[in-house]
Amino acid sequence: MKKRKSQKPSNYWILAPYVRSQWPTILQALLCTLVFVAYWPILAYLAGRTLELLSQGNVEGVAQLMVVTLVGFFIQKLGQYGQDSLMAKVALQAAFKVRREVYTHVHKLSLSYFERAQTGDLAYRLTEDIDRIGEVVLKLFHDFIPSALQLIVVLGYMIYLNWQLTATALVLVPLLAVLAGWFGDKMLNFSRNSQNLVSDLSSLVTEVFSGIRLVRAFAAEDYAIEQFTSEAEKNRQARYKAAWLQSVQYPVVGFLYAFVVLCILLVGTWQISRGNLTGASFGSYIAAALMLIDPVTHFINNYGEFKQGEASVDRVAELLQIEPAVRELPNAQEMPPVTGKVEYRQVTFGYDTDEPVLRNLTLLAQPGEKIALVGSSGAGKTTLVNLLPRFYDPQNGQILIDGIDIGSVTLRSLRRQIGIVPQETILFSGTIAQNIAFGQKDFDIEMVQKAAKIANADGFISQFSQGYYTWVGERGVNLSGGQRQRIAIARAVLLNPRILILDEATSALDAESEALVQEALERLMRDRTVFIIAHRLATVRRADRIVVMEQGQIIESGTHDELLEQKSRYAQFYARQFQEKSVI
Repeated sequence: MKKRKSQKPSNYWILAPYVRSQWPTILQALLCTLVFVAYWPILAYLAGRTLELLSQGNVEGVAQLMVVTLVGFFIQKLGQYGQDSLMAKVALQAAFKVRREVYTHVHKLSLSYFERAQTGDLAYRLTEDIDRIGEVVLKLFHDFIPSALQLIVVLGYMIYLNWQLTATALVLVPLLAVLAGWFGDKMLNFSRNSQNLVSDLSSLVTEVFSGIRLVRAFAAEDYAIEQFTSEAEKNRQARYKAAWLQSVQYPVVGFLYAFVVLCILLVGTWQISRGNLTGASFGSYIAAALMLIDPVTHFINNYGEFKQGEASVDRVAELLQIEPAVRELPNAQEMPPVTGKVEYRQVTFGYDTDEPVLRNLTLLAQPGEKIALVGSSGAGKTTLVNLLPRFYDPQNGQILIDGIDIGSVTLRSLRRQIGIVPQETILFSGTIAQNIAFGQKDFDIEMVQKAAKIANADGFISQFSQGYYTWVGERGVNLSGGQRQRIAIARAVLLNPRILILDEATSALDAESEALVQEALERLMRDRTVFIIAHRLATVRRADRIVVMEQGQIIESGTHDELLEQKSRYAQFYARQFQEKSVI
């Protein structure tokens, strides 16, 4: 906990650059604030003067003061409008810039982060937490600064009227400050706990709805509802503690403030009796004292809200402090168009450095060569190809494309030359054309159609009433597995990479869809260096070379016929699959 507290001041300072960049707007807003604040002591004076004229029965004088007061109010409200509108603009712009930078930063994080992170928690930080930060910035300029200036100006006027009376009022201010600090610290702890629980709840909802088919298949609705109810109850209790604390805070502080006002009345009467204060001045003083209620209340409320906001700032700062495991060098160069020669030189890698997945692995793929990676689960096949686009970096060794170390080039220029067709195709909300041209802001629809034809996708796309402009549902639920896979192939065709990775691209398809996808893949693989991962050996028989992996090392390499003749590990794999197929 001590370490956490030492980080508090610096975390709020991360907002400074986003706010400072808008100094022209802030300056205009502060000028409006000065107009707004300057009227308060004038109003206090007018209140005292009005009471004096009322006691004299001077109707004409009161009427004149009313006109002056209304004109002053109008000018003050104009200043308040300028202050509020301009400060809202600053706060929303700051929140927008924070959200954009955090989202950009998250995109730089390696896959290892996303494998550990909860999607719901990440979404909460990018939405609710940053919205709360925007509210904090708004409160700072819209509420806190005007209240502070109002407090200074009105207090100065009160000291001018009678310093002894003001000293009486200030005796209890330290007690109010201590109470506000105590309530604020408690509120921070409750808010942190509540926001973490909301993140857990969001993550649970995301997981359940993402796997709703499994929930239905196992008739686990009651189980899921029970889990949700438990998390929701924890969140309710945490939020109630915060609400209860606020319900205690307001009456306690209000009682103390009422006590201060009564003390002022008592001391003021004594000052008048001694001739140190006139009735009109005391009227102005009471009006000024009443004007302090609003800024003091705002201070107390804002302090609690700043503490709640600090929990959000801490969570966003924590996210920004995560360092990407994969980084570009400061002097990284653009990778030129490649021929597709890929070389792994004594590569060692492990997700946990104490447990290597690849061990001193060396592999050379010539341009245009089709290499199939075969082995049992956990042998390191997927890990091997994931190192090529630098989803991860090896602990030892080098990976080169056309003799260029991939660690020396920009990630974008590297990845634009590597196409991936995964086992599970991910489609995003948008049109079919946008999914095929994913990552391209402006694309040629004719090129998209050409890519779809190569991928055997044009036929089913054309059957939709909207064709290529058909809207794809979330994650492509409106399309079959074979259709989604052909869109993924069309996406790779449009990218036109020199290096291609096929990761179990046909494993989850029926026979008809697999035939169409396989035909599309054959077209896609022409004249490209291809790495094929497949458990079904029938799909890798036509590869130029088959590499058999075990425990992160290559134990066999050759063509299908050569490996069968060796009667070793590959031959055992093949025989086992052939026997299983015969039994079926």
